[in-house]
Amino acid sequence: MINIFYNEWRGFLRNKLFIFFITFFIISLAVVTFFGIIQNNKQIQSQKDAHSHIRAQWDEMEDSNPHSAAHFGTYAFKANTILNSLDDGINSVTGVVLRLEGHTQNDVAFSEASQSLIISKFGKFKVSLLFQFIIPLFLIFLSFNIYTSEVASKRIKLLIIQGNSLKKIVFAKTFTLLSLGFILLLFTILIQLFFNFSEIELDQIVRLNVFFFSYLIYYFIIILFTVFLSLIFKNSTSALSLTIITWFLWTIFLPKTIGNLTENISPLSTRFELQEKMKKDRSEGIDGHNPFDERRVKLEEEVLAKYKVDSLSQLPINFSGILMQADEEYGNQVWDKHYGDLYEKLEAQKKNYQLSGFINPFASLQSLSMASAGTDLIHHLYFLNEAEKYRRYFIKTLNDEYAFGGSKTGERGWKASNDFFRSIKDFTYKEATFSSISHKYFIDIFCLLFWLFSLIGLIIFTSKRVLIE
Repeated sequence: MINIFYNEWRGFLRNKLFIFFITFFIISLAVVTFFGIIQNNKQIQSQKDAHSHIRAQWDEMEDSNPHSAAHFGTYAFKANTILNSLDDGINSVTGVVLRLEGHTQNDVAFSEASQSLIISKFGKFKVSLLFQFIIPLFLIFLSFNIYTSEVASKRIKLLIIQGNSLKKIVFAKTFTLLSLGFILLLFTILIQLFFNFSEIELDQIVRLNVFFFSYLIYYFIIILFTVFLSLIFKNSTSALSLTIITWFLWTIFLPKTIGNLTENISPLSTRFELQEKMKKDRSEGIDGHNPFDERRVKLEEEVLAKYKVDSLSQLPINFSGILMQADEEYGNQVWDKHYGDLYEKLEAQKKNYQLSGFINPFASLQSLSMASAGTDLIHHLYFLNEAEKYRRYFIKTLNDEYAFGGSKTGERGWKASNDFFRSIKDFTYKEATFSSISHKYFIDIFCLLFWLFSLIGLIIFTSKRVLIE
């Protein structure tokens, strides 16, 4: 096998067309990866600057009413990470900025303006575009005739006479082609490590390994599938045609079709419907029980009894602040009910889509590619949950200051000091480590391995039958 591997590489290096294409891919990967890193680092710095600007505005706030400050609010930034340049995933669609304020939970906004409809439907020219669409096609065109060309030239008989089995011949040639994908992947990883060396941590190393091996296994599947069809049909044209059709189904047709199917299986409410349901539950009570007026009366009675006074004006604290926080906490229950259901449906949709990896390995590859870059649905939902946790802390701190910071009921003009506003902790988002959420990708890993070992088994079985015949 080693001799065949060596001779195959000698043949590649003598082929001027192969040299042209491999040079093209290396240069393209170098350019795309480099400029992707540059662009990503600029976005990281822009978000840091915007975050610092927003925080500076907050720290410089004049003495103000805490409730007014709650409406002024702040912003949570879903900061880019150093690996986002590999695959921008859903970030360009979902947006990266979330406004945090009292009485309401907002949606993420401000998706990247450069991701417009006039650009290719595949998105910007990024590393993932090359790895997912261009390089697999290149490997298909290299592998569709590795068996039939040997048969046509009668070289296959010579190799078998020399003591090689058809299985060894096929796998030696397959590993030769796989080594091309290995080199291109390794080249990209090394560029990432070189330009981000000072910021690389253990989690980034893990993610780069996931990225590397996911694509390597997918390339192996592509090559094995093409070779398998070549062994079955014993015709280069038939093998190439069917492989191209399958590639088209995997990358274009099935993702859209299965995506629509998963949405129908677990349908989501529209944004308007969701907001209306939450508004109704907040005012009338969850499931029609405990409406706002009843909650207010009950809370007022409890506070008066606690402080042993007869009216709100006699309270040593500001009942308005207590009422606002009570309304916030009830609103949090409403949010947990509706957004909890929404997130469950979104994760159900993702899981159903992941299961499609059994018929489409490209679905598993895409999932792992976005996961390793930190730009998939799981990471997005994690950011939303972290931002909501901070929003609750943020608003509660303001309401508590309004209730217990020195004002009394009816003192709408009371103001908190600048020192108080500066004392509120800033929102700092740290991406979830891959190890902590890796269990959500077991289906993708299993599907890729299922395809890999199934094709290996089929080729071993088929090569024996071809040899016998």
